[in-house]
Amino acid sequence: MSQVPRPLPSPAVSRRGPGGMALSGQEAEKQGPAEPRPGREPESWWCLVSYLCFYGFMAQMRPGESFITPYLLGPDKNFTQKQVTNEITPVLSYSYLAVLVPVFLLTDYLRYKPVLLLQGLSYVSVWLLLLFGSSVLHMQLMELFFSVTMAARIAYSSYVFSLVPPAHYQRVAGYSRAAVLLGVFTSSVLGQLLVTVGRVPFSTLNYVSLAFLTFSLVLALFLRCPKRSLFFNRSVPAGASPSELDQMNPGPGQPTGGRPGPAAAWRDSALARVLRELGHNLRLPQLRLWSLWWVFNSTGYYLIVYYVHILWNVVNPTMDSTRVYNGGADAASTLLGAITSFAAGFVKIRWAVWAKLVIAAVTVVQAGLVFLMYRTDSIWLCYMAFVLFRGSYQFLVPIATFQIASSLSQELRALVFGVNTFLATVLKTIITLIVSDKRGLGLPVHSQFLVYFMYFLVLFVAYFFAALLVGLQHLRRGIHQPLPPAQELRSPVQEKAVQDGALGSLQPGARPLALEDGVEAAGPASPEQSQQPEAKA
Repeated sequence: MSQVPRPLPSPAVSRRGPGGMALSGQEAEKQGPAEPRPGREPESWWCLVSYLCFYGFMAQMRPGESFITPYLLGPDKNFTQKQVTNEITPVLSYSYLAVLVPVFLLTDYLRYKPVLLLQGLSYVSVWLLLLFGSSVLHMQLMELFFSVTMAARIAYSSYVFSLVPPAHYQRVAGYSRAAVLLGVFTSSVLGQLLVTVGRVPFSTLNYVSLAFLTFSLVLALFLRCPKRSLFFNRSVPAGASPSELDQMNPGPGQPTGGRPGPAAAWRDSALARVLRELGHNLRLPQLRLWSLWWVFNSTGYYLIVYYVHILWNVVNPTMDSTRVYNGGADAASTLLGAITSFAAGFVKIRWAVWAKLVIAAVTVVQAGLVFLMYRTDSIWLCYMAFVLFRGSYQFLVPIATFQIASSLSQELRALVFGVNTFLATVLKTIITLIVSDKRGLGLPVHSQFLVYFMYFLVLFVAYFFAALLVGLQHLRRGIHQPLPPAQELRSPVQEKAVQDGALGSLQPGARPLALEDGVEAAGPASPEQSQQPEAKA
């Protein structure tokens, strides 16, 4: 009886990933299909990406979002400042912590589209509660639904990568991110024009937002559901059954043709492999530094973003809605954030030497801007301080993204950014519970900004002394190497190798950025990794 020949294992051909890294054949398989053949250049996925970008733009069209706080404090809802500050807004942090991990897992397991539909339904629920809710409980439910929309934004940023070949990741991710930023900017400008020029009341503005969100929910219904995702739904090579794949690629603890034991099965599992690789990469000091920055500074950033609208209402307690310029401030901060994020890609610095000092400088600027918001009685100075604060934070986001992601596999990128976001959410929730919640100190918003100023000041002192320590170490070693061209954003692996004087002999298991045309690939990571949840404006 003749046996059917089994497909031979394909050789591990080196491919280049979206960040410029050399990927093994197995890793390249995980990242997705190869470059499409000339005859099959998709008329399909470009249309899908264009449609997704249009959906991303429309989902940001919420012109009433910048004016939620004055709407709640005004005659339409007539909540007190204490209720909004100490009872309603803290629920956003608590509920976001509760839904972040489940939504993250469901996003991959359900393959994105159901989570995008959940996000659309949650947005509609938020504005229905804003329009027709009348009690503190209704507004707390509104914050719960808003937290779901924030957690579900990972679905949009991940969905696009299930549609395109890896060679187009960076370009397409830029398009999707640009669509989101353009939507936020357009929404804020439209809201401000309707309020100031059109003299539209806040309640009507919320009806306009509800109409836009209902339309974006209809758009989400026509999105295609992908067949694969990153963790739970992996694509399997055609013609190979799971048993054939096991025999083609036996793990170290599994003999060919045999059944693995429990210990060997655990060692060969995807989770064990990811944890081993994570433990190896955590030895990189730059990876630890930027992960800590992500946790601590994003905590302070989102606390400011959550409560600054309440502060604006305290500084400028006007009953004339046409003199509320929150939409203009949000539009300006979004635009400046986009500019500083773009400019970060052109900074030429040896980050292994200067990273802590740059972080310390940006952090002390942030501390000064928070103190200005706390002290000033001028709403225009308060607006300006917030715009600069947001822009300074967005300047470091792509740099941190690159430093964290450049030496990690695709699975580890998702895991590390997810863990960093989760830890930041935990810390933000603890601070909210102590400082803002009525069950804690229940501080008024002005006193809260004094606490946040001290928080950033402590971070600055820690970064500054760490920078001094690095400077002293380099002075002792007598290292004064000039910066080579096109290496301003090297990965942590490369930076460590340069410090050790062995760029050509990296440690086993480390993957430097690939050389293209004889020059090391440099630049910020693709926007797929820099997608973090946007806070409520």
